[in-house]
Amino acid sequence: MKLISVLLSYLLFQFNLQSQILDPVHWSSKINSLGNQEYELILTATMDKEWCIYSQISDPDAAIPTEISLEKAGGLELIGKVEERGNLKKAAEPLFDNKILAKYYDKVDFVQKFKIKGNVTSIKASAYFMSCNSETCIPPTSKEFYLSLKGEPISAPLNQPEGANGMQASTDPVLSSSNELDQQKIFDPVKINSTLHKINDSQYNVQFEAIIDEGWHIYSKLSGEGPIPTGMSFTSEDHFSLEGKEEEICENKHSGFDEFFEVDVTKFKKKAVFVQKINIKDASVPVKGLFTYQVCDASKCLPPKSLAFEIYADKNKVLIEGSGPSGSTGLKIDGNKIDQIIPQIKESLATPIGDCGEENIKGENHFWTFVFGFIGGLLALLTPCVFPMIPLTVSFFIKGSKDKKTGLRNGLVYALSIIIIYVIIGTLINILAGPTALNDLSVNWIANVFFFLVFIVFALSFFGFFEITLPSSWSNKSDAMADKGGIIGIFFMAFTLALVSFSCTGPIIGTAIVESARSSSFGPIVVMLGFSIALALPFGFFAAFPAMLNSLPKSGGWMTNVKVVLGFLELALAFKFLSTADMTKHWGILGYEIFMGIWFVLFLLTALYLFGFIKFPHDSPLNKLGTTRLAFALLFLGISIYLATGFSYSPEFQSYKPLKLMSGLAPPSTYNYFLDKPIVDQDIKSKYPSYTKCANNIDCFHDYYEGLSYAKEKNLPLFVDFTGYACVNCRKTEEHIWVQDEIRNSLMKDFVLVSLYVDDKNPLPETYISTHTNNPIRNVGNKWADFQIVNFNQNSQPLYVIMSPDEKIITKPRGYHSSVSEYNDFMKCGLKAYKEYSESVGEN
Repeated sequence: MKLISVLLSYLLFQFNLQSQILDPVHWSSKINSLGNQEYELILTATMDKEWCIYSQISDPDAAIPTEISLEKAGGLELIGKVEERGNLKKAAEPLFDNKILAKYYDKVDFVQKFKIKGNVTSIKASAYFMSCNSETCIPPTSKEFYLSLKGEPISAPLNQPEGANGMQASTDPVLSSSNELDQQKIFDPVKINSTLHKINDSQYNVQFEAIIDEGWHIYSKLSGEGPIPTGMSFTSEDHFSLEGKEEEICENKHSGFDEFFEVDVTKFKKKAVFVQKINIKDASVPVKGLFTYQVCDASKCLPPKSLAFEIYADKNKVLIEGSGPSGSTGLKIDGNKIDQIIPQIKESLATPIGDCGEENIKGENHFWTFVFGFIGGLLALLTPCVFPMIPLTVSFFIKGSKDKKTGLRNGLVYALSIIIIYVIIGTLINILAGPTALNDLSVNWIANVFFFLVFIVFALSFFGFFEITLPSSWSNKSDAMADKGGIIGIFFMAFTLALVSFSCTGPIIGTAIVESARSSSFGPIVVMLGFSIALALPFGFFAAFPAMLNSLPKSGGWMTNVKVVLGFLELALAFKFLSTADMTKHWGILGYEIFMGIWFVLFLLTALYLFGFIKFPHDSPLNKLGTTRLAFALLFLGISIYLATGFSYSPEFQSYKPLKLMSGLAPPSTYNYFLDKPIVDQDIKSKYPSYTKCANNIDCFHDYYEGLSYAKEKNLPLFVDFTGYACVNCRKTEEHIWVQDEIRNSLMKDFVLVSLYVDDKNPLPETYISTHTNNPIRNVGNKWADFQIVNFNQNSQPLYVIMSPDEKIITKPRGYHSSVSEYNDFMKCGLKAYKEYSESVGEN
């Protein structure tokens, strides 16, 4: 009984994410002296359970590899590369399209050796890393270390007297707050200034001035194909027009053959000015565009930059992205530091206008995993390997016991033994493979192709072409142990049942374990608990009420029919595994139409089999179609008709209308062969470039400030969706909740949906440093992750926030919930609160 108690306690444990900043990686540092002025710096990362960070050699196009850097002072020389000491794991990462990534769990040491040649007494090092678990990732962050050569942390930054090499040690042993540390300026050899010159009431000259460092140059539009030319590009809108071509002015212009690009080019050095005349019809509407350039020296080129700009004719200025606190970009930038806090959001977050929403994100829910296993156990009971054993085993306990009480006890011990055996199997699988390994296996394309083939074999076995059995010696040894009697003997009787029934239960168990690993960290344990309880239930029940045995149906050909039906279901699941591999590798062999067509045919064949039109090798002659068999035949026929409705076209979705019961089983309806992509409103797109179609063909924006501008224009509340391409619960919300008509229509008509991807890797024009988190802002995902953290004090996705166009929080932010009704109530409450607030503002 103690074992059952421990297992149940283990199963009931789950993690709840609270409304706080997650910090699953903990760093420590030390310096070891190696003699002869040589040292090794050891930065140790200790990860919370189930969290990982990525190796320096991991694929940079997926998760961000860890970067370790040591600031090279005048007398410091690095020896070799950074060494990693830990248990490196290379596996497919489901959060990043199943790419093979190298990562570390639990603990890893990063070791950098260096040599001191001058008067260096302290060093500065940094770690830039990204941490993930099986369901989500925390945006990349940095950690800085200031250490004396004795390995002690010191205050930073330290002022270096003229002529000193390196940083001086401090007597203060406390590491200072990261917000107090000065950040190194990002290198950029080109400085851009912009001005707007008014010619008359409608004509303006837009001017960009490039100040170029010595030894560097940028390129003219007259250059041949190769380098990126410098110049302006504008969005296509009706309220302005360009007049003439862009003018290039530079006193240090050089033309000739460029050996780097192997073409004739025109280069600008030191200073260049670019002027474009424009006619503006409506001065109140900003003119938007990009200023693009590429800078090179004699040996290398830096990546091209595109600076977004907005022209405000009514204010007679040009605002470059990041140039100041004004404008629609909303970015307050001082040098390379960025401040994204919006005071209205911070102030209203504590006391939202409406009384709805919540502030925590729920963890895993194992209920449906348990139900899935329980149903599998019920199906196993109906197979010819298990069903005949029920009356035989119960009768053995009742007749072989000295009294009824003993027989009841033995029957309950037998049922309890079944539960213990199967839960132990699930526990061993979870311990040996690990929850993350099981999840990796469930989405790995090689494993899924293997499961596809295995399930084909299982199906053929169920069809009666052959039997799958375990070695007979296993069951013989177990049977011998059962003959010893007592509780141990009863336990091995149950173990013998598990072995001899494997030909029927094996495929069901295999299906349950693989599928459960997709949805829960402890899935194999939970699903085996459900499976074993269902399997053990009749043994305990009939031991307590032996007279009820007479109500059981007699064994016969119907059990073979059950196996055949299970064979068809195994075939259907086999194609689910192949579909996973297909989407992972982008083969394009099992799109939505083919997958749904195969499932339709399989369920139709099952119905025809039950009607008696199809027969298999071990089927008994069908003299009469019984009521139960007829009912199941009609059920499968109904399912096949239901599957056929999955080919209906939805004008709203501009795709096939997905079936609710097939969500998570079939490929997305957008993964098809015959339909065009959804059409977007080009008028809105030309004004707001981030405007697009999100999940379920819902209009949305991928830029907060563009969405905010549109919300002000339409006087609608914002529905901000902090999401991620690798966010599992985000996809669940989109596929199970946003598809509901009332919710989808409300998102389309009552709100301005803004989906901000915190893992969007599109680079920003330059790298910034967050003034509040001290993290580098290198790409769009970094920007929105920082925006979420500094304004909402959360860094987990999904997070849903309803806001007014004046950036007041309407409801408390909401995390992931599976309830459609609760989500709908959240939206209705937010909309009602916004309307009341809007009316009160209008009255005032």
